[in-house]
Amino acid sequence: MKGIELSKAYYEQCGKPVLEEQFADLLPYLAVGCIGSGSECFGFDDDISADHDFEPGFCIFLPGEEVVDRKQAFALERAYAKLPKEFMGYRRAMLSPVGGARHGVMRLSEFLEEKLGAADGVLTPQQYFTIPEQSFAEITNGVLFFDNYGALTQIRSELQTFPEEIRLKKIAGNLLLMAQAGQYNYARCLAHGEQAAAQLAVFEFVKSAMHVIFLLNNAYEPYYKWSFCALRTLPKLAIEAELFEYLLTTPNEGDTAEQKHDVIEGICADVIDELVDQALTKAICGDLEKHAYSVNDGIEDAEIRNMHILAAV
Repeated sequence: MKGIELSKAYYEQCGKPVLEEQFADLLPYLAVGCIGSGSECFGFDDDISADHDFEPGFCIFLPGEEVVDRKQAFALERAYAKLPKEFMGYRRAMLSPVGGARHGVMRLSEFLEEKLGAADGVLTPQQYFTIPEQSFAEITNGVLFFDNYGALTQIRSELQTFPEEIRLKKIAGNLLLMAQAGQYNYARCLAHGEQAAAQLAVFEFVKSAMHVIFLLNNAYEPYYKWSFCALRTLPKLAIEAELFEYLLTTPNEGDTAEQKHDVIEGICADVIDELVDQALTKAICGDLEKHAYSVNDGIEDAEIRNMHILAAV
């Protein structure tokens, strides 16, 4: 069973009756769902995922103390703790998982502070540049079963994608890294006889290329171990996942090295085609570095445009 399905069933059968019977006065101020950290919140969980941090549970998000006070919050916490410890063959964790509890009662402001460093979810451009993209993915993923208060739904809607100027700056920086690692340093490392360094160049190219593809899809890249799962679901350039796997898992010698060079150029060409389709570049060439600066030149906000091209990576 998928984690979100387990969470929804646990809420419907165990949590919902308690909330309706004991906390009817608080229901207008609550949001309940399964969002945040964990493969189940992205729908990427499988049988192996159940070996840790996998349990029947859900999140109850509360507004500030001026709306739901500490005493009421404590009563909710106690009620949640008393819910069945086993459900549909799965047991609730007795200890908090690494990184803290993923389910239970929590203040919305504390959840946002943990993920973004901003309790209200309002961010400056510099914060958009420095907060890991996985944090945005963990706020906007999963499913809300209900949100009567509406605050979390609004914040999730506002953070669904990067602001366009931020997206362009991130694309520009990652395009430059793609060019340096894939179109330039890979071949030079091989010419020096440094196969290990060449593979590091491949890693850097793939990491940057994956960032670009998520950005071109207006999507957030999740934590690295789920990035390939997420990449395969994207509407644009998902086919590159197979090519990335080939680059990462093959040696850098003989005919294979030449083939990898061709694959890198092919990926660059596909990315350039998408940049052109989205009217993000005016450069007419196969050199990603020129496209990187062209994308950066298209940023309307002068302050963001004039920041170092790698400021957002």
